[in-house]
Amino acid sequence: MGQKLKIAGWVTAGALAGALTTVSLQTVARSSMAPLPLEELQQLAAVFGMVKTDYVEPVDEKKLISDAISGMVAGLDPHSQYFDKKSFKEFREGTTGRFVGVGIEITQEDGLVKIVSPIEGSPAFRAGLKPNDLITKIDDTAVKGLSLNEAVKKMRGEPNTKVDLTIFRKDESRSFPVSIVREEIRTHSVRGKVVEPGYGWIRLTQFQDRTVDDFATKIMEIYKQEPNLKGLVLDLRNDPGGLLDAAVAISSAFLPENVTVVSTNGQLADSKFTYKAAPEYYLRRGGSDPLAQLPAALKSVPLVVLVNEGSASASEIVAGALQDYKRGIIMGSQTFGKGSVQTVRPLGPDTGLKITTARYYTPTGRSIQAKGIVPDVMVDETAEGSPFAALRMREADLDKHLNSGQGEEKKDEAREKAREEARKLLEEEAKKPVTERKPPEFGTDKDFQLAQAINKLKGQPVLISKTLVERKEEKKEN
Repeated sequence: MGQKLKIAGWVTAGALAGALTTVSLQTVARSSMAPLPLEELQQLAAVFGMVKTDYVEPVDEKKLISDAISGMVAGLDPHSQYFDKKSFKEFREGTTGRFVGVGIEITQEDGLVKIVSPIEGSPAFRAGLKPNDLITKIDDTAVKGLSLNEAVKKMRGEPNTKVDLTIFRKDESRSFPVSIVREEIRTHSVRGKVVEPGYGWIRLTQFQDRTVDDFATKIMEIYKQEPNLKGLVLDLRNDPGGLLDAAVAISSAFLPENVTVVSTNGQLADSKFTYKAAPEYYLRRGGSDPLAQLPAALKSVPLVVLVNEGSASASEIVAGALQDYKRGIIMGSQTFGKGSVQTVRPLGPDTGLKITTARYYTPTGRSIQAKGIVPDVMVDETAEGSPFAALRMREADLDKHLNSGQGEEKKDEAREKAREEARKLLEEEAKKPVTERKPPEFGTDKDFQLAQAINKLKGQPVLISKTLVERKEEKKEN
């Protein structure tokens, strides 16, 4: 494999929306550097001096420098980032699937934090918190006005410390306080089951440290229950990404050995690399290969891959590879379009720089960036359609996003019209009771897209979307 993979120690792939990005942790020696722009650096020093002496009150020098670095990096693209001590720790927690907190999956509603689901066995689960509960206060801080990230930071902390939450439970029309002791939470990124005789479903919610091992275990459980598996659904909907080596491994589980899974290309020599379906490309710590125990039949079992606008980066790598080799039928809606590589370079023991260094390409050379993966079969979320799909954020909607590098982006004039129509529908939907607005849970018998995937595997008619179309690249406005 050469020196390139020996240098790369940690590679992850994910989306801004899901809190993870594509990253490789490595140290690269620079043999040469372009001359520094001395005049501009003198201006920077002059501004620093003026702020120090002229600002209305004293400012911390270290904070000024840290903010200057953050602003410089943030101006590049949505995924490059300077990590201070706290954010670096949070980033590493995200890739391991472990963090210290109360143990809830959350979203935002009407400016408040809504509990999507308590993680089974977590402090929040034991405290009796339920889906659709609203968090109105965290300790003495009102949630209204906080961003979701700010709320998350306030609920996380050190193990065995207490956080007080004020909960509003809509269906009971009451508010009540709950005191929860934080502890280490480990999220599980793999779910699966036999949905009906002969057909299995396996869902990846994120690509983490344990994902490949848990995937292998779950596949073995499915085959033990159903030895003559006729078809499998790989569910990557709303999977924001995670570790790149996990994405390479999951692809390898279904593909012939040694075929290309994904390639990267950028300015640096080390950013030009091809990852293949072989253990040396996804085993970071050596040891045994968890995929070695999988049944040989997995390489040929009929496969449907479910994706949507929330499927990003590592998810898109897997979907793109399986699509290029025609190993599975991709169904759902066009993916997020996060196809850039970020490299994390340490700046000290507790700080680092995450900077975009390359783009991802599928085995046939398609750029994922700002395009995403277009399904072979477009399928709506429900039998009634996907009325709010136009409102969902994708890579191409992010400020300062990179283009694909494969041709000019073109503006889709019909998109704003579709968004306006979707906004009106959303306003009407908001007037309905909460129970009528809750979308069906993935993997249940009310999961419309899963039902269509099973129909496809059986060779039965599939209700193809009448409204979803490929979203072309849009022209960037400077």
